[in-house]
Amino acid sequence: MAGSSHGHTPAAWTGVIIAFIGFCIAGVFMVAANPLGFWAGIAVVFVGGIVGLAMKAAGLGMPKESAELAAARDRAGQAQIS
Repeated sequence: MAGSSHGHTPAAWTGVIIAFIGFCIAGVFMVAANPLGFWAGIAVVFVGGIVGLAMKAAGLGMPKESAELAAARDRAGQAQIS
């Protein structure tokens, strides 16, 4: 995984940051025994996922890998083993 750029996109960073903020909000309100605030934080977590998916759809995420590229990587991996 070190050789790939998995997760190093604006869509991934933005979605994770928003979800992390939602997690922090939910945690604070859980400790404060406030169910409404907790569920608001959980809603922010889901918003982070939606924003990440929307940004990926807008072209700010990783493109899907083609079958040719996957086959070439498999052949290269087998060549290194042999």
